[in-house]
Amino acid sequence: MKYAVVIPARFQSSRFPGKPLVDILGKSMIQRVWERCCDAVGKELVYIATDSEQIQTCCNAFGAQVIMTSANCLTGTDRLAEANQQLNCDFIINVQGDEPLIEPEDIRSVITSYKANPNTVINAMCPITSEEEFRSFTVPKVAASKTGNLLYMSRSPIPATKTNDFVFGFKQVCIYAFSNSHLRFFASHQQKTPIEQVEDIEILRFLENDIPVQMIEVQSSSIAVDVPSDVDKVIKALTL
Repeated sequence: MKYAVVIPARFQSSRFPGKPLVDILGKSMIQRVWERCCDAVGKELVYIATDSEQIQTCCNAFGAQVIMTSANCLTGTDRLAEANQQLNCDFIINVQGDEPLIEPEDIRSVITSYKANPNTVINAMCPITSEEEFRSFTVPKVAASKTGNLLYMSRSPIPATKTNDFVFGFKQVCIYAFSNSHLRFFASHQQKTPIEQVEDIEILRFLENDIPVQMIEVQSSSIAVDVPSDVDKVIKALTL
């Protein structure tokens, strides 16, 4: 099966404009994500998909392959679907462009899982280790069945007791595997589905259309950069 790792990147983030180009200890965030993807699968299989000429110029400078997409993509997954119209891969691994600490081994784990279960939507998760993360509305929380089927994903703290206590939880790690057909289906929607729109979590578009999502647990806990203050957390982790 032909595949590629694609990093969707947009300049106009509502919570953090210009986020992919933010400097993290001398390198842009998008370069740090790209380097970790290259460590996982090799430079020749990694692409950055963007509609921004600024991001394109930055990525070309450090040697990345860039696919230009339109500016009207609703989500990163819609951008992947556009990119795969050029790549024509059997499946695409999506690594979010705001995960500068993503572990290469976790990317390989998602690839292995997809190859064992082709034509299945795969997403990664890891345990939540602090109540701060559990309560944070920038962290998507995962509820999955015993066999790993995604039941629901929310920015609200789930699962919580009836007195709203934190007992355990899992958070999404933004590595996905999508078949070509699933990407085409996703992009066929001209608007977000209702719950996807409310939660601002694109994987819910599959659940709302009765398409199962298989969650796999990975060990590492990456730090997603959702707002500017998250950059300090990444710098702290890199300098420990």
